[in-house]
Amino acid sequence: MDLSEMQTRVAELEQQIATLPAGSVTKKTVNGKEYFYHRWTENKKRREKYIPADELENFRAQIERRKALEQELKALKKQLPKAKSANPSAFTTNVRTGEALRSFAASVRGYRRRECFRQLHDFVYGKPQDKVFILYGLRRTGKTTMIRQIFAEMNEAELAKAAFIQITAKDTLADVNRDLKQLEAQSFRYVFLDEVTLMEDFIEGAALFSDVFAACGMKIVLSGTDSLGFLFTEDEQLYDRCILLHTTFIPYREFESVLGVRGIDEYIRYGGTMSLGGVHYNETSTFASKESTDEYVDTAIARNIQHSLRCYQYEGHFRHLRDLYEKGELTSAINRVVEDINHRFTLEVLSQDWKSHDLGISASNLRRDRKNPTDILDRIDLALVTDSLRKLLEIRNRAEQTVALDDVHAAEIKEYLDLLDLTREIDVLHLPDVSMKSSRTVIAQPGLRYAQADALIRSLLLDETFSALSLAERTAVQQRILTEIKGRMLEDIVLLETKLANPKKQVFVLQFPVGEFDMVVFDPEAGSCRIFEIKHSEEAVPQQYRHLIDEQKCAQTKHRYGPITGKFVLYRGESQVVEGIQYQNVEEYLRSLA
Repeated sequence: MDLSEMQTRVAELEQQIATLPAGSVTKKTVNGKEYFYHRWTENKKRREKYIPADELENFRAQIERRKALEQELKALKKQLPKAKSANPSAFTTNVRTGEALRSFAASVRGYRRRECFRQLHDFVYGKPQDKVFILYGLRRTGKTTMIRQIFAEMNEAELAKAAFIQITAKDTLADVNRDLKQLEAQSFRYVFLDEVTLMEDFIEGAALFSDVFAACGMKIVLSGTDSLGFLFTEDEQLYDRCILLHTTFIPYREFESVLGVRGIDEYIRYGGTMSLGGVHYNETSTFASKESTDEYVDTAIARNIQHSLRCYQYEGHFRHLRDLYEKGELTSAINRVVEDINHRFTLEVLSQDWKSHDLGISASNLRRDRKNPTDILDRIDLALVTDSLRKLLEIRNRAEQTVALDDVHAAEIKEYLDLLDLTREIDVLHLPDVSMKSSRTVIAQPGLRYAQADALIRSLLLDETFSALSLAERTAVQQRILTEIKGRMLEDIVLLETKLANPKKQVFVLQFPVGEFDMVVFDPEAGSCRIFEIKHSEEAVPQQYRHLIDEQKCAQTKHRYGPITGKFVLYRGESQVVEGIQYQNVEEYLRSLA
């Protein structure tokens, strides 16, 4: 086997090993019964996961297969020449090469890949072109992990020609230019620059990457969290000379397939980031607690805007947010917007004393509950609850604001959240009055929204009247409130993912004088539509599809949007047909979207 064949075999072995479980199978005996567990070490901690009996034989075979492949890989690597690292002292910036990259990539070798990884892979290994690849998005959405996964699959020859540059705020474009010239002189082919927008002169000189180095055959990948900086760069210096890949939006199917976390409720509670590789995800998720969510809003969103305000002033973008930024109130305003964004993003939300819409809606629904109606939320001290919630969310009322918030601030915050792909607009249409039209703003990171709902529940526990209830009563009320919140969030998730998966179709909410269709998918080319109800329920009951069989509503819809080709209820139960209505499991539905 010659050197080239050995390198190819090494790459094949590494790819095969990455798909197989590491560790071993261990047995425990409890009350005379044997139970088997997968045991492995991650981040210097021992992990265990139960193995169902019907999966044990196959799992053991995979473990043994991995061990055999690892032995073959170890023997093969001993025959290969070592990848030499460039001399770090020769560079001005923080440049990693050779074996340093192998170590850098080691811990992600077994991670599953995001769907968008293929675009990065195809650029790196595709034909040379005079373009750079821009990988950008909010923190913890997989940017650096994907770069490390590229390194993990490189063979020795490719790795010897790869470099990773970690940019810091003290670096300048001149520093990077100097190091890139050295790498080019040593025939380096693949160069990845992380957090490149930290350089204050990045936008002014970004054409350097495409016009000089990419034009000479070097594959340049730029990554970072500053969406605005990259968008300005695309508009100015890198116009038609870059490929953009935004990582912020993580649909349910990726949350499940990449992280290994199943269940729509888990996605509602924690969805939005790629914090871990799927092990004990809930314990350390970005949105596992109010404190970690606050930290994310501050560092991933507010500081992102702050960096833009500090470094870029193109065309006066976001100039009205500067006062909030300088007075330290920008994070507070963003928190206020995030909580209310699914209802109405207007001047009143930001300028009036903040009130939880979740609380008001839940109070109304609890009064109307068919099985266990209660007016408990009418009898509690709403002022105390709202004030407690406000403090928990660190949201300032008008009296605490030193800068008046108006519709200009609202518009600029909303514009930036749109640029981050954090928010999207869903049309709300009306029949029979087609002239009426509004929109519904949905959040692309459900865990961010749910964390604030959890804070609402904690604030309720502080109320004297509420605390006097029995445990059963308190539990019932809390569960009902959370069910209402999850139901509304589930609608947003389905609407957003359906819209993104059907760019040639119109996806909207259709309202009537009384009642609505939770979702309509209209196909202009076919001249037909499908209508949906979306329920956070595991049970199928006639009340759920009453609007779908309403003759007047259906007649008006057919007249406007053509024949109705399907009537669906998306819910958490098993897929089935009930009275001609197609009940579909919502997780199956979301997995089918692509």
